[in-house]
Amino acid sequence: MGVTGSPTNIQQGSKTKGGIGESTLRPDGTLKVTGEFAYSSDMWHEDMLWGFTLRSTTAHAEIKSIDVSEALATSGVYSVLTYDDLPTGMKNYGLEIQDTPVLAHGKVRHHGEPVAIVAADHPETARRAAAKIKIEYAELPVITDEASATAPDALLIHEGRDDHHIGHVPHPNIVHRQPIIRGDADKAAERADVIVSGDYVFGMQDQAFLGPESGLAVPAEDGGVDLYVATQWLHSDLRQIAPVLGLPEDKVRMTLSGVGGAFGGREDLSMQIHACLLALRTGKPVKIVYNRFESFFGHVHRHPAKLHYEHGATKDGKLTHMKCRIVLDGGAYASASPAVVGNASSLAVGPYVIEDVDIEAIALYTNNPPCGAMRGFGAVQACFAYEAQMDKLAAKLDMDPVEFRQLNAMEQGTRLPTGQICDSPAPVVELLRLVKSRPLPPEQQWLSAGEEADVRALPGGLSNTTHGEGVVRGVGYAVGLKNVGFSEGFDDYSTARVRMEVINGEPVATVHTAMAEVGQGGVTVHAQIVRTELGVNQVTIHPADTQVGSAGSTSASRQTYMTGGAVKNTAEAVREKVLEIGRAKLGTYHPAWATAELLLEGGKVVTDGGEVLADLVDVLEDEAVDLELEWRHRPTVPFDLVTGQGDGHVQYSFAAHRAVVEVDTELGLVKVIELAVAQDVGKALNPLSVVGQIQGGTTQGLGVAVMEEIIVDPKTAKVRNPSFTDYLIPTILDTPTIPVDVLELADEHAPYGLRGIGEAPTLSSTPAVLAAIRNATGLELNRTPVRPEHLTAT
Repeated sequence: MGVTGSPTNIQQGSKTKGGIGESTLRPDGTLKVTGEFAYSSDMWHEDMLWGFTLRSTTAHAEIKSIDVSEALATSGVYSVLTYDDLPTGMKNYGLEIQDTPVLAHGKVRHHGEPVAIVAADHPETARRAAAKIKIEYAELPVITDEASATAPDALLIHEGRDDHHIGHVPHPNIVHRQPIIRGDADKAAERADVIVSGDYVFGMQDQAFLGPESGLAVPAEDGGVDLYVATQWLHSDLRQIAPVLGLPEDKVRMTLSGVGGAFGGREDLSMQIHACLLALRTGKPVKIVYNRFESFFGHVHRHPAKLHYEHGATKDGKLTHMKCRIVLDGGAYASASPAVVGNASSLAVGPYVIEDVDIEAIALYTNNPPCGAMRGFGAVQACFAYEAQMDKLAAKLDMDPVEFRQLNAMEQGTRLPTGQICDSPAPVVELLRLVKSRPLPPEQQWLSAGEEADVRALPGGLSNTTHGEGVVRGVGYAVGLKNVGFSEGFDDYSTARVRMEVINGEPVATVHTAMAEVGQGGVTVHAQIVRTELGVNQVTIHPADTQVGSAGSTSASRQTYMTGGAVKNTAEAVREKVLEIGRAKLGTYHPAWATAELLLEGGKVVTDGGEVLADLVDVLEDEAVDLELEWRHRPTVPFDLVTGQGDGHVQYSFAAHRAVVEVDTELGLVKVIELAVAQDVGKALNPLSVVGQIQGGTTQGLGVAVMEEIIVDPKTAKVRNPSFTDYLIPTILDTPTIPVDVLELADEHAPYGLRGIGEAPTLSSTPAVLAAIRNATGLELNRTPVRPEHLTAT
């Protein structure tokens, strides 16, 4: 065995490198920046067919007839399927409410709804064949807002609803309603010396991931299908796909392929069922790749919202009460709307102490595009409104806006409007202090040494619209509150399989989860966790698939907490099993095997004092330790449907921003100069990735502040700008300097004390930018995104 003599002390050079707390590099990073990474759209199979989806050209209509004969007669076409060709009685799917047809039947409910699918030997052949399908529509009136959706004589988007939400909504065109009532807001308003109110509008934002929806379905000899796809939640997809195909889940084998971003837009199904249907019908592999136009119709978007808020405060700046009503447009199908309503209502107060609140949030069914999960998930819309209210109150009280926020900030131990106690650090005051204390960028920084304008630093940029004339500066602040993980009693768990063995004379660990790596860096963190817990340098990450238990969704800022927690939990169990083997084999060599706290470090078994007891190679020899375990966070409960009370959330996260903008008041153009951010992350498992996540979320918040919006025609409910030509996202020239302050205040209830970080910076960046533009212009600006005409009144 090679174990002789006395234990030695482990040397610094032999300690395991690349554990938690280190900025280890991403294994996929170089491949992505050099263009060598294989995304799902890059997959290929011999004898592969191409699928294409025909979508409705109208938003609300009865389908009178569908004629596919000409399409079927097209040379190179193998199959054309409509609703009538679906193989089972299960013809709908959905995350919670199964109200979304696989293919439209009887009527279409939104612009771009799938009606038929085609498989052909070339993508252009499939596209041309689909264009030959003849559909006769009988147009119906469109429902596009709350007034038309809830009118007494309103057409019902879904007749005969039988989901569990229908019993507590006042109208069938309301998906879900959640009130939060605490104290007596009307009575508390009597104590207020000042009261401010406002009506706010938040536009429909697209996730705008760069990798379009795509996947490859391969029929198998056992009658099943193997699906390789870019998604956020393999097992949720599986649960929805298998019943439609009429197959048991073990015959629908799913493997994650390269994902080019997600941000919530891949949580719902897109092409998964369509590709499988065509593959099983033709007996050939079928690949579907959306182009950008199709992608805008192929996934849900962020809910547009209308919000009414009222706040009161005493003359010394203490908040007295808050009333608000939040109306989210869920579009034609439910998607994640019920959960978004729960988030919007329960987080509507923000990170402030207000004892008396009256909150109502609803989501509508309309004929607008379906909306669901997107980074921030209901909290983004609310933060935009309540932070505008904080600035209004501070101005009316003649108080500094940061000091006013700090005066009313929540802290650890605060009871939230749902009755839940915040039992982990809530450093709202400190985060605001950090962003405010940063030095401001220099004035007129576009001026070079030669006094010539560098137009890239000016509003309008390279369009060269100004050299500084009419440009004014503004500074604005905001802070937000976001939950982490799935809430309201959902059985949120994750699974990890960890195997440890000796390969080529070296201890090696393999990690197998179903976590969707969508760019967040989970595969990097999993390897860091295993190195930390098992003391091995070589860690292999098995491709994510459904041959291991569910990891839940890569959403809700939950994966490092949940699947990271599962990997930690399983690795700890593997470590204990390895130590059991070591005690059985080598325990007589040294009493420390029985008495000391033992660790695995640098490929060795060591005491907590650093004494080496054995090499892992000698402990394991030919044995392998292989465990698969589930891990859960603390339980939550649903919010009461009348009062909204309940411990509905697992954890809270906080971020604050300071925005510095320069505005061309003559043309209405905005240049964001700096977006400073401070965020508490609990524990930075990978500091470099943490900063990247914070900067990425900040940039998405910037986008919806000044440019990003899906424009839907209110008369026809048709999307006007389904392209990156007309739907604008920030480029590198639009993205400002984003300095980051990271706090690490551990949450004792979380693995390593960490806090989910991905969404919080998306909340407060938007209202900070709006606050800065208001500061520069003096305009109220209650709508996002801000357009030039809002600044020039043209």
